[in-house]
Amino acid sequence: MIETQQLRKVFDGFTAVEDITLSVGRGEVLAVLGPNGAGKTTTVRMMTSILVPSSGTCQIAGYDVVKEPAKVRASVGVLTEQHGLYERMKALEYLDFFGKVYRIDRATLRRDALRLMERFDLAHALDRRIGDYSKGMKQKLSLVRALIHNPPVLLLDEPTSAMDPQSAKLVRDAIIDLQKDKRTFLITTHNLAEAQALANQIAIIRRGRIVARGTFEELRRRFAGEPLMELHVNGSLNGATAAVAGLVEVKETGHNWLRFTTQQPERDNPALLRTLAGLGVEVVTLAPLTQTLEDVYLNVVKEDEANEPIRHIAQ
Repeated sequence: MIETQQLRKVFDGFTAVEDITLSVGRGEVLAVLGPNGAGKTTTVRMMTSILVPSSGTCQIAGYDVVKEPAKVRASVGVLTEQHGLYERMKALEYLDFFGKVYRIDRATLRRDALRLMERFDLAHALDRRIGDYSKGMKQKLSLVRALIHNPPVLLLDEPTSAMDPQSAKLVRDAIIDLQKDKRTFLITTHNLAEAQALANQIAIIRRGRIVARGTFEELRRRFAGEPLMELHVNGSLNGATAAVAGLVEVKETGHNWLRFTTQQPERDNPALLRTLAGLGVEVVTLAPLTQTLEDVYLNVVKEDEANEPIRHIAQ
């Protein structure tokens, strides 16, 4: 549903986006991560036929963004960083306006507008002017606008920013439900926990380039390594640390705990427990420390920064 090959955008000699190659299937969610100015918004604007690529290709729902821009725009729902809401209108007036742009018949438009307003907990505010909405309510109304023409592809820029936790969960649940209908999503976000929960694929962009891409598990294995195991005991480890170090790679130790890694936990963890029991040490807990997308992201950035001088010399 989203296919790009070596997508590139240059503004007056400045390369904003370089060699963006992506493939997102029907019903998948791609989370695009990166600092401000990395090229995320420029990429989305090319995908919506707002900007013409300097080179490379992009198809949305099978339509070429350069050759078939009208079909591309009819196939995508977009939530931008700046909502562009007409704040003097009431919500239904606003949605009627966009429905007419998409040539939706009035009965279908009103039915779907009311259904979506209910879904995003905005039904109580139908008769209020948009200017009186809170930031979170405006964000949800923008999502309703993005969905009003029933698009197969949704491009969402920070979909839960400015929302309270309850509203953010409502939006995340809606995205999961829409996935079941085989909708395809590209989401840009700084909320790494949200990206980890929603995304089938993750792409990390820095300086206009994709520096890492894959599932969370693929990226975790590549950039975070083997998970740390954490052991807690009753009392003190005393001299047991040396015995443990003979079985696994000890990374950190404390009075009654230690952390270690092992490439074969199914072999090494039982042996460790038997060794400690033989030394009279009572184990309270033994569990892996959870690795998060934040851990992965920070390691990706660190590695990319380390490689930057090499790329500069090569150029």
